Amino acid sequence: MKCGAIAALVAGLCLGTETSSAQDLAPRAYLITPTGSNAVTLMYSYNDGSVFVDPSLPVEDLRITFQTQALSYYHAFGLWGRSSNVTVYLPYVLGNATGKVSGSSAEAYRSGLADGRVRFAVNLMGGPATSPAEFSAWHERFLLGASLTAVAPSGQYDPSRIMNNGANRWAFKPEIGLSKRWGHWVLDWYAGAWFFTSNQAYFPGSSVRTQQPVGCGEAHLTYYLKPRLWTSLDGNFWAGGRTTVNMLKNLDDQRNSRAGLTVSVPLTRHQSLKFSYARGAYVRIGGDYRTLSAGWQYSWLGKENR
Repeated sequence: MKCGAIAALVAGLCLGTETSSAQDLAPRAYLITPTGSNAVTLMYSYNDGSVFVDPSLPVEDLRITFQTQALSYYHAFGLWGRSSNVTVYLPYVLGNATGKVSGSSAEAYRSGLADGRVRFAVNLMGGPATSPAEFSAWHERFLLGASLTAVAPSGQYDPSRIMNNGANRWAFKPEIGLSKRWGHWVLDWYAGAWFFTSNQAYFPGSSVRTQQPVGCGEAHLTYYLKPRLWTSLDGNFWAGGRTTVNMLKNLDDQRNSRAGLTVSVPLTRHQSLKFSYARGAYVRIGGDYRTLSAGWQYSWLGKENR
């Protein structure tokens, strides 16, 4: 019962999906690559922090620690003469929530596959589809792109548990991204929103949970020391996401932001490392996480498709 109580209070912070969706910080997300480019990335992140809930709830010292290991695959191609790409992301998550409910200590632990993602992006201005030879002569100035991210209900989900690795619903994020480069400096802006389908098998299995859209924006200031060696200051903001269970509205509107730093370091022609740190800058409701991430990427050129 204690595990169920603590889980109920973090139901809007599903380990595999909702703790990361709006909190994304992804510099250089709309940078183009030559058609036929491929990349495999192995990523690990450690997240730890307090969770702020409705003050009327009998909860104190609520804290979540979770780790994510993920494998992603990226492929670039040409679409109507524009640079485009698709990324598939498969995460595995394990986490622990602790706190006090009505003065009694409670704890909940989960591990398993989380909801997978697919992201499709296309350049609208400034980034035509290019061969490797053409790309070597291309100079980044201004980029305008659009993307659509879909989160599938593929993670582990048990309707008898309120806290799960998967959310048992679909989520979609349309987004517009702009990049402007001046010499070694690049400024990125993204604006989008998350939209969610309902969870028709919410705890204890017969409830229906819905969530309002979450509007979100990001900004990144990047400095290139060398062509593949760069560092970025990152920030975001998101608002919305009020949930409803069986037509009863919860007081869990979010209005939060995060700030962080990212460093990308090339190892060889095909390999690179990426490190990042982020933490909450302003948190009203939800998780105030400190996040440390490290990733290894291997990239190569395949068959060109324009």
